[in-house]
Parts: sequence; C-alpha cells; structure tokens
Amino acid sequence: MPLLHRLAGALAGLSALAALSAPAQAQTYPARPITMIVPFAAGGPTDIVARIVADHMSKTLGQQIVIENVVGAGGTTGATRAMRAKPDGYTVIMGHMGTHAAAVALYPKLAYHPLNNFETVGLAAGTPVLIVAKKDFPAKDLKEFVAYVKANADKVNAAHAGVGSVSFTSCLLLNSVLGVKPTAIPFQGTGPALNALLGGQVDYMCDQIVNLVPQIKAGNIKAFGIGTPDRNPALPDVPTTKEAGLPEFEVSAWNAIFAPKGTPKEALDKLSDALSKALDDEGVRKRLADLGSDIPGPDRRGQAALNKLVESEIARWTPVIKASGITQ
Repeated sequence: MPLLHRLAGALAGLSALAALSAPAQAQTYPARPITMIVPFAAGGPTDIVARIVADHMSKTLGQQIVIENVVGAGGTTGATRAMRAKPDGYTVIMGHMGTHAAAVALYPKLAYHPLNNFETVGLAAGTPVLIVAKKDFPAKDLKEFVAYVKANADKVNAAHAGVGSVSFTSCLLLNSVLGVKPTAIPFQGTGPALNALLGGQVDYMCDQIVNLVPQIKAGNIKAFGIGTPDRNPALPDVPTTKEAGLPEFEVSAWNAIFAPKGTPKEALDKLSDALSKALDDEGVRKRLADLGSDIPGPDRRGQAALNKLVESEIARWTPVIKASGITQ
C-alpha cells in the first residue's frame, strides 16, 4: 500500500506540474513586446501617429509596443522588412498611402503587394495634405503660388520624403495639375524634409498636417491650401484648395496598421481591438485632433474596411502615377 500511495502521489504531482506548464507552452498573445515598424524617420507624421496610438495600445495589450524607424525608398524598405518578418503577431507596421497604395505603381519590382503580402489590422488616422512653402516664398495666397511656380518651374524645387511617400505622391499630383516639373529634392523622411523647408533650403512641399500645425501657427512656413472638402479645425484660417482656386488638388493621406501575411487571427483581432480602444480614448483623440488628424469612426477603422480602402487607393493612384511616367 505505501508503494501504491507513493505512486499515486507521484502521478498527482506530475499532473499538477503538467497543468502548471501548459500555459507556458501555449501562452496567450501577446506574451512579449511587439515591434511596430515605422518606415520613415522619427519626427515625421507617420512616426507621430504611430507613437500616439502605440502608447495606448501597449496598455490595453499588457505588452510594450516598441517603435523601430526603418528609412529608405519612400517607406518601401521598412514595408519589405515587415512583410518578411515572422507572421506571429510580434511585428507590425504603421503603413500609409504611399507604402500600401502608391508604391504599387511607382515600383514595378516592388518586393511586396499590399493586398497579397499583408494582413490588415486597422486604420489609425486620416491625415489631410497641405501645400506649404518656406516663409519667404514670394506668394501671399494659392493663386499667386500657382502663378509663381508656373513662371519659375525651372528654378523652384520641391522637397519630399522619398519616391512613393505621401509627400512625393501628393506633390506629383499637384505638379501634374499645374503642368510643371520642378526639381525634386528627396529626404529620408518628412521630418528631415520639413527641417529643410524651415531652414529655407527648399521652396515648397506637400505635407501631411500632423507635423505642420505648430510651424504654420508660428509663422515659420506658409500654408496655401488644404486638400480636403472642408477646412480643418486645427488650422481654421487655412482655406481649402477648392476655396483658394485649385479644386483639382483634393487629397488626404492616411496611416494604418498592417501585419505580415499569415499572422494568426487571434493576434490580428487583439491588435484591432487595442487600436479601436486607443481611438476611443479621449486623451488619444485630443492629441490626434490637435494635430489636425481625421479620427476614423468604428465603421472605418476595422480590418475589412481597411482592406477596401487599400483596394480603392491603389485604383486611385495607379493612373496618376502611370500618367507621370515616373517609376523606380
């Protein structure tokens, strides 16, 4: 009997040990920090939006989301790295209109396709695009800006964050509307491009509102128009391009989270839920609104809605880019 008792006790101990080790073998996602790739330099609009939402998402998920800035090739270097990451939910990317729409037409040898090589997580923010110039640019409004650029197309230059970036693509549209081809000056992100504009080293650029508001309010740069149907509450004195006489230039960018193809549904759903909770938080909403961002409602921020947005944006920008004849 003592031997049987000892065997029974040993078996019970093994069962208890197995029960304790089971959670360790099948840990609930996320069990460790998550990397969010930002495919541009720190300080740009995509980086700012990423840090705002990732901070709140980390609290919901119970694990830190670590931002990794990977610059190059208009954001496609970072997007390619994200695409090739292990699809386990621990690597995501804050993509945008350039990396996950315009790049399809701009880069014939693109290593990825936004719809085929990524899973959608959710739309983080809409980011209206403005036409801005250095503070001593010789024009007081959009009509004068248009006239000056047309008359001096061989002398002026435009900054952008790399071929395929929002700043590049949106100014490609602007220059197409104006019928000009100014010298394009590339930078490793919108942050460095804006710094060059602030320093008067470049003449103008098309940029997302997120990192422009304080500079425009301080008079450090000139804003000639915003490419949305309505004025933005963060910059109520800046007219829409339609109001200012250039209705053909209507463009708004966006930032959204994607994961490598094959990422488990459980991870995608938890990430989507954490993003949605962030966008419903009053503090997050205020920070994004103060920057001029358009905060998507529940019907626009989910996985299916983002997939439709990407499809429509690829269809919208492909003919614009092909008409320009520019490819990389």
